[in-house]
Amino acid sequence: MNVIRTNKKLLGMLIGAALCFGAGATLAADYTIKVAYENNPGEPIDKAVNEWARLFAQKTNGKGELRLYPSSQLGSKKDVMEQMKLGSAIITIADGGFFADYVPDFGILMGPYLGTDYKDIFKLAKTPWFAEMNTKLEAKGFHILTSNWLYGVRHMVTKKPVHTPADLKGMKIRVPNNRIQIDAMKTMGATPTPMALAEVYPSLTTGVIDGAENPIPVLYGQKHHEPAKYLILTGHLDNVSQWVTSQAYFAKLPADIKKALSESADEAGNFMTSTVQTAEKETIEKMKKEGVTVIEVDKKAFRDAAKATYTHFPEWTPGLYDKVQSYLK
Repeated sequence: MNVIRTNKKLLGMLIGAALCFGAGATLAADYTIKVAYENNPGEPIDKAVNEWARLFAQKTNGKGELRLYPSSQLGSKKDVMEQMKLGSAIITIADGGFFADYVPDFGILMGPYLGTDYKDIFKLAKTPWFAEMNTKLEAKGFHILTSNWLYGVRHMVTKKPVHTPADLKGMKIRVPNNRIQIDAMKTMGATPTPMALAEVYPSLTTGVIDGAENPIPVLYGQKHHEPAKYLILTGHLDNVSQWVTSQAYFAKLPADIKKALSESADEAGNFMTSTVQTAEKETIEKMKKEGVTVIEVDKKAFRDAAKATYTHFPEWTPGLYDKVQSYLK
């Protein structure tokens, strides 16, 4: 009888455990990686990161998991990248402007009007020059997982109309905290004001700044168009982003997980490019309906004004601009 009661008790425990898992409990993934980004839920990049998480889990049969932390939940980009250098299992979105702190020549990727469009920047990522830059970045502790994410074409929202570079004089325009974007905005005629993305909306509403620049879906998702009612279509930067993780952490991953992580990142990048292009068109119409005045500018005037930016970086390898342009011709 004792044996029967024991077996019944064991059977009950097994059935209970089965019911628990059937009710939604899941086993923990073998490889869990945090993904940090500044953008808010619902923006194109957030949708693309969710797609990346789905693809990664699918390719690894559940062994890999991306845990998403939007809206700067894990701190500023600089904070997150410093955690990476220590070997943390974190991925974040970055670009040449931020990589320039570690490999100066990378900064040119965020130069104004560098190519004809974003496809030129995608092309650069497949060149021997980019491979060399990536190797140097790995020596600094970072590993680029993917380079085909179109963050968007960057434009401005301002509190007063802007038609020419001269109209920017005296206007404080928020830019990311990297040298080349700061310099480019100054060269175009404005007063660049670097700050974290999360600080921009209150700074616009209180008059600390007069405008901001970013891809249109980001400007809308962050509600920057509410206090700044003019959308200035400068298209001054085809912002192609890279997702980066710790080189030390990546090196420890099994080959199949590495492959799944990189492949799913590239596939999600294709999803991102398609999503952001659709969102740009739709968002302009939303802005118009919400009282935003859209201003088409003479891009050649802004391009001509901004070109001097490429002469302001003596730490770059001599002839860098011409070398990059040679790959684009």
